[in-house]
Amino acid sequence: MILIIVFLPLFNSLLCGFFGRFFGNKGVKLISFFLIIITLINSWIIFYEINFNNTFLYYILLDWFNLGLLSNSFNLKFDLITTNMLVLVITVSFFVHLFSYSYMENDPHLPRFISYLSLFTFFMIILISSSNLIQLFIGWEGVGLCSYLLINFWYTRIQANKSAIKAMIINKLGDIGLLIGIIYLWIFTGSFEFNDIFIISITNNFYTLYIPLFFVLIGVIGKSAQLGFHMWLPDAMEGPTPVSALIHAATMVTAGVFLIIRMSPVFELSSTVLILIIIIGGLTSFFSATIGMVQNDLKKVIAYSTCSQLGYMIMICGFSFYDLSLFHLINHGFFKALLFLSAGSIIHAINDEQDMRKYGALKNFLPLIFIFIIIGSIALLGLPFLSGFYSKDLIVEVALFSNFLSFSVWISISA
Repeated sequence: MILIIVFLPLFNSLLCGFFGRFFGNKGVKLISFFLIIITLINSWIIFYEINFNNTFLYYILLDWFNLGLLSNSFNLKFDLITTNMLVLVITVSFFVHLFSYSYMENDPHLPRFISYLSLFTFFMIILISSSNLIQLFIGWEGVGLCSYLLINFWYTRIQANKSAIKAMIINKLGDIGLLIGIIYLWIFTGSFEFNDIFIISITNNFYTLYIPLFFVLIGVIGKSAQLGFHMWLPDAMEGPTPVSALIHAATMVTAGVFLIIRMSPVFELSSTVLILIIIIGGLTSFFSATIGMVQNDLKKVIAYSTCSQLGYMIMICGFSFYDLSLFHLINHGFFKALLFLSAGSIIHAINDEQDMRKYGALKNFLPLIFIFIIIGSIALLGLPFLSGFYSKDLIVEVALFSNFLSFSVWISISA
């Protein structure tokens, strides 16, 4: 079951990418739908088994390399964090695939697009199921590569080229920081395995962890589009709308938050880094929300709201409430996917117009989409009885009773 969940999206990607021209658009739709729904069903089964039995699975695949002091294995770790992320990633990916069948119906390169989407999903699964930093870094780089391919999918458009290159360069700056942090952690602990790093770090002086955690945080800031590295995320809207939904809701930008949650036992050993996380997350949340308020492009408004919500998730990690950050990440993933797919339906229905100043009376022509937009917006606002309310209210409550009172409360409420 585990191997099906992990490698079926890769098989789907290779099948659609290499043989899509023989299957045609209809054949690609049927094959990819069949494979992604098998992955979805298995992911929910493993979610049930892990969460309700309060256990974990550790699957040893192979010894990758062993060079004396430097060794690593390719293993899969399915615990509570992994399975919660897994159902988010695969469920959103499933609906994005379904939406793409209609949205990209007239595009002659649909097989290539589906191949990229499935490859994106595969690398994200590798990232969240990794048991060590090397394997996580492979998934980390994989989602970065796929984001470039998807943003630049319509490669004949100059702006798409520029946006994809911009996203790649900014992400690479963060990736360099993460790689330095990984190397430093290996020098410090002698292992890439998360469990070994946690145990060895706790038994040593926490002051020595400041440097590697700082570099890891640079990687998080770059991937999760935090303040200073946020410029690439709104420009990523140049890709097809299904890409935006997948990047913003379930993959890519959530990878940074996931890394902090996964390495939380180490981050807890450095209060200085935690304070830095609070400041960066809080400022990003407020800064992005204010920029989003003056945008006219529908997709960019939603993109800046993603930056703001990611700031919330990062900030609350600084208060050591990692479970709450994961809770908001999952809530946000579903209602943000709803918003992006609804926005894509609007844009598709009115000849690809994204300027909201030219919209009017759309609820008369697209009543169902109007309802979806309202539901997604209310959840994003955090109004009662929808998912966003429960996680955002808890975030503000945590900030209210924190030692960082004056800063965190006003930032949380304002954003």
